[in-house]
Amino acid sequence: MQTVVGFVGVGRMGSNMARRLNDVGVPIAAVYDADTSKAQLLAKELGAQAAETPAQVAAASEVVFTVVTDDAAMRAIFNESDPNSLIAHASGRIFVNCATLSPSIHQEVEAVVERHGGNSIEACMASSIPQARSGRLFLMCGGRREVFERMRPLLELLSEELRYVGETGRAAQVKALVNMVMNINTAALAEGLGLGAALGLDVGMLREVFSKTGAASRVLETDGEDMEKRDHECYFSAAHAMKDSGIALRLAEEAGLNLPLARATFEQYRRLVELGLGEWDKSAIAELTFPGRTGTGTPQG
Repeated sequence: MQTVVGFVGVGRMGSNMARRLNDVGVPIAAVYDADTSKAQLLAKELGAQAAETPAQVAAASEVVFTVVTDDAAMRAIFNESDPNSLIAHASGRIFVNCATLSPSIHQEVEAVVERHGGNSIEACMASSIPQARSGRLFLMCGGRREVFERMRPLLELLSEELRYVGETGRAAQVKALVNMVMNINTAALAEGLGLGAALGLDVGMLREVFSKTGAASRVLETDGEDMEKRDHECYFSAAHAMKDSGIALRLAEEAGLNLPLARATFEQYRRLVELGLGEWDKSAIAELTFPGRTGTGTPQG
């Protein structure tokens, strides 16, 4: 594809999506990140412009992928009153918004972009860094169907499966539920393995038994060994887990539902953040359950 692409937000996921597109021949015109060093390093690697503002990315690109941290960051890069925002060059552009955000933010962005002559869609990701790098993301997409179809060939270069789920905001709802359940599973696994350790059971044996029984889960595959070995290299941060569980809880409140498991999981991740471990991987929730670890109130083992 010869569509010229830019990226705003080149952290763990955005940078590897850009690398993937570059590998398959999609020109990456410009990249921007609030951390300028990240943008400069990636730009040098890909032969792209290290933009000083989001507006420069939009000016250089036909399609802009956004992968930012939270609702406030999203509002900032689409701020109508800021000449340095993406809106300065929204006309004729398509914005593909990939971050996990409140559904209402995606709706706000769509309205703003369309007022300025552009289009936007959601492309929420239910995968991690290796999948971003290799083009095997699972993408849940929302927005105008015709815009999604225009972007399908480009999105297929990034994904092993695309799922169009409906109008703008719907993909964010689905993604919030995916992460809510994932986070609950992660917290439950940490408690099960932590209790096993406290009982003197061999945790490796316990993980193997879990894998053959109703305790099996995808989280067991991705996080179980890391919890045992305290390897919390970050693929999906505890801070993001807290944020995403919070989004789901707000949706539950709007729907009039009480979700005690989601609430308890949110509180566990908030404890991790308060302990200064927010940039550790979500597997670090085990630090709150294994005996003798950082957040259990006893000396580290």
